[in-house]
Amino acid sequence: MIDLLSTAGAAAVVFAATDIDDIVILTLFFVAARTTGKPRTWEIVAGQYLGIGALALASAVIAGGLLVVPDPWTGLLGLLPIALGVRALRSSGDDEAPAVVTGALGVAGVTIANGADNVAVYVPVFRALGVADSAVLLLVFVLLIALWCAAGAWLGGHRRVVRLVERAGAWLVPTIFIAIGLVILVSSGVLGRLVDLLG
Repeated sequence: MIDLLSTAGAAAVVFAATDIDDIVILTLFFVAARTTGKPRTWEIVAGQYLGIGALALASAVIAGGLLVVPDPWTGLLGLLPIALGVRALRSSGDDEAPAVVTGALGVAGVTIANGADNVAVYVPVFRALGVADSAVLLLVFVLLIALWCAAGAWLGGHRRVVRLVERAGAWLVPTIFIAIGLVILVSSGVLGRLVDLLG
């Protein structure tokens, strides 16, 4: 019992440390849901579960030695939020907050892109855990995704946050997505790898 509790505690720390930035993205999604109707609430929640689930599954497969991913190249996923942000900037009006993502798969895609670096943390964790401990970890992840979505919904319903996005959303929301993509590209080291290839 003590081992299971310690595993659950460690899983909570791993999830919180690797997914704290998802709160910002979830908040933006929930503000968009309130102001534009897209994506819908269930699509945000489903997309978050799909995205984190895909990252956990990929990590388990890699930990089992069934798949090898060239680490720096996962940073290319940062191009997805950049593309979404640029598209939203081009299509938005001057006074409306654009719906950067419109469905569950779009939410999942952004979640996967933003969490590509999570795989580097999840893989050694899965390698160190047995089957029972891995099940506990996944259960904790399921519970914390719900908590993350609830926190994003609460922040996304806060009057000041909604007012800010309504006032500046036409450029603020796409800019945040572009910034997230740039951070993914830079922190993954993929830009350095591309420079080396071209140089």
